[in-house]
Amino acid sequence: MKRRAFITVLGGAAAWPLTVRAQQGDKMRRIGVLLPAAADDPVWQTRFGVFLHGLGQSGWTIGHDVRIDTHWATTNSAEIRRHAAELAALAPDVVLAYGTSIMGLWRQATRTVPTVFIAVADPVGAGFVDSLARPGGNATGFMAYEWSISGKWLELLKQIAPGVKRAAVLRDITIGSGASQFAVIQAVAPSLGVEVNPVNVGSASEIERAVVAFARSPNGGLIATGSSPVRQHRDLIIKLAARHKLPTVYYDRVFVDGGGLISYGPNYIDQFRKAAGYVDRILKGEKPADLPVQAPTRYETVLNLKTAKALGLDVPAPVLARADEVIE
Repeated sequence: MKRRAFITVLGGAAAWPLTVRAQQGDKMRRIGVLLPAAADDPVWQTRFGVFLHGLGQSGWTIGHDVRIDTHWATTNSAEIRRHAAELAALAPDVVLAYGTSIMGLWRQATRTVPTVFIAVADPVGAGFVDSLARPGGNATGFMAYEWSISGKWLELLKQIAPGVKRAAVLRDITIGSGASQFAVIQAVAPSLGVEVNPVNVGSASEIERAVVAFARSPNGGLIATGSSPVRQHRDLIIKLAARHKLPTVYYDRVFVDGGGLISYGPNYIDQFRKAAGYVDRILKGEKPADLPVQAPTRYETVLNLKTAKALGLDVPAPVLARADEVIE
């Protein structure tokens, strides 16, 4: 289903839990949801709507046998911590949590509530699970991507902007995946004739200073790797890339929907759909410890032609051919 049509069908999804709270009964199961977004973000409304739809397909009816407590925690650490504590106090039967940063703060609130995560880059390295095949604790879920995808971001940057000789890699050094993603990019850079420079993302002012300094020299491009700070400063990064004419490859299509050039990454709609299946299985008695962590099986390339034109790029035919969606 097309994204806009799906949003229309699922319009008001964020408000659904509010309308059913008065209907809960003694036998009603409780699902907590912790998301790094604002409730009015249409991209996240779509993703959350897919999750709710998946629960319905598994036989759950909101307000009849299941209640959803949704916490739109944005990307602010203090807000996430507060929402995590509030959600843990409700003692839900299972929680859906998105991203490494969310999971880290959620585990500070509780390590007993069964949890299904989405888009965690390195769940073993982060200590969320013992192994991918046998998670062993109270959490399981779906990985963001495998490390090899990081090299493909640089390959895609070089394909869409052949003149790029330098690439700044926006990364978060506070998580292990930040260094790992950069290491893969650095390993493939010599074969592509590109010099790569790490940019440790933090505050908005730090990001702006680093990008402005990088843009002073010609033939540059950006790679926005997966992390909470990059996601938090999404609009700023897109604006800086446009202002300084820097072709940029992103890890998530949400950036391209917002005006970014091109993305390559997992289909997160698919992960939300599969997460509904894991939540269903846990509610019906299975343990997170016995449900293997899954790597993505569907990846997508999304291209914004309007942005390409603004950057003066003549998009090569192979890049157009590989795009799963083209925004015009």
